[in-house]
Amino acid sequence: MQIRDAHEADLAEIQAIYAHHVLHGTGTFEEEPPSIEEISARYRHVVDGGWVWLVAADASGVLGFAYYTQFRDRSAYRFAAEDSVYIREDVRGQGVGKALVARLIENATGRGFRTMIAVIGDSENVGSVGVHASLGFQTVGTLRHAGLKFGRWLDVVQMQRPLGAGDSDVPAC
Repeated sequence: MQIRDAHEADLAEIQAIYAHHVLHGTGTFEEEPPSIEEISARYRHVVDGGWVWLVAADASGVLGFAYYTQFRDRSAYRFAAEDSVYIREDVRGQGVGKALVARLIENATGRGFRTMIAVIGDSENVGSVGVHASLGFQTVGTLRHAGLKFGRWLDVVQMQRPLGAGDSDVPAC
């Protein structure tokens, strides 16, 4: 498995992976899979924003993807990153997600971010919660019954991990 920057040529496989999660999973609260054009616009937003979008790939193609953006648009959040990670169904549980998130942490730390936040759909999403916990994320909150998908209420788990010096000092602005 190789982890590398995503390229536009990867977007069809990325869209297929994400569409599966939209249609069958509760890790995302989207209910209609976005088109390839929408995935392309999201990819451009991440890359043009100076953040990173990665893929894990092998001879079979893209195994999963992950990216981070600034947590929210307001300038005060400029040191807080939010990650997203989705894995191809046939390779879930094989360490792909952990490897991708670990690389996001490394990249965001190198770019001066001081915290990474995971906003995880569904408190029963033990895979994503477990991956993040194994990489040092702590649960900082749960939004109860925040979404309705597949005819049931879903929680949102918020996890957070310090990066670099964390909050031990205030960076020069």
